[in-house]
Amino acid sequence: MSTPQHPLMPKATAVWLVDNTSLSFEQIAGFCGMHVLEIKGIADGDVAAGIRGKNPVTAGELTREEILKAEEDPDYRLRMATSKVKIPEIKQKKRPRYTPVSRRQDRPNAVLWLLRNHAELKDSQIMRLVGTTKPTIQQIRDRSHWNSANLQPQDPVTLGLCSQVDLDAEVGKAATRVGKERQALGLPPLEASETLLPTSETTSYEPAPGSEQPAPREAAPTAENVFGATPPVNEEADEEAAAEADETARVFAKLQGLSTSSDEAEEAEADESEAETTEVAEAEDDAAAAEEDSAKS
Repeated sequence: MSTPQHPLMPKATAVWLVDNTSLSFEQIAGFCGMHVLEIKGIADGDVAAGIRGKNPVTAGELTREEILKAEEDPDYRLRMATSKVKIPEIKQKKRPRYTPVSRRQDRPNAVLWLLRNHAELKDSQIMRLVGTTKPTIQQIRDRSHWNSANLQPQDPVTLGLCSQVDLDAEVGKAATRVGKERQALGLPPLEASETLLPTSETTSYEPAPGSEQPAPREAAPTAENVFGATPPVNEEADEEAAAEADETARVFAKLQGLSTSSDEAEEAEADESEAETTEVAEAEDDAAAAEEDSAKS
């Protein structure tokens, strides 16, 4: 189903149609892709007051015959005129992947991981996945990067620089390309262990139809089940465990004593401060009483 075409400047076109034709509001609204109330507002002067009308006939968007036909029949719907000039579709260039500022310092580690684990990837593929530049990839490959001594290979998916689906797609393309090159040279194809498994195989497991489910593993036989008796006791291990328990109890006792002594010291300091405060208050009271007696005398 094709989407309806509307003029390039719908509001300006509606202004011109309202001023220069006798078309109904519904016809103008349907042609311009606007609401009927907007067209009514344009006719009343409440909407698009400062907009200059645009002639759709001179713009090649409408013909005079189409306007006359619509004026004679109120139920007729205007149609856009077919353009005689074919405008080529503008293709947007793919920009490099944007990497957040907080993740940009992890890109060299991701590049090193890709170079070590997927040497079949081209530099352009690594640039698409990580969002880096070709000179940086070459410097990391030649170990001439300024921070090559501190680089550690890290999975770009774990770092959040790309998704697992994008990585699988790029590795699949690289594996197909390498397979064709090896076939052209007469070499055997790559083994499954040399390529990355897709996420459908690594994240979920579905048994093939007709295959038997693996039997649950049995518990390992114990000495009691085999010999009908309890296993021999290791006395040395028991002594070591008892010694460790005693040492732990001593440490806890010391810590408890330290905490108790610290609490007592804090209580003593609080009592001394209260006593000093009480003595000062009593001395102030005695001085105030002496002053009152001297004033009375």
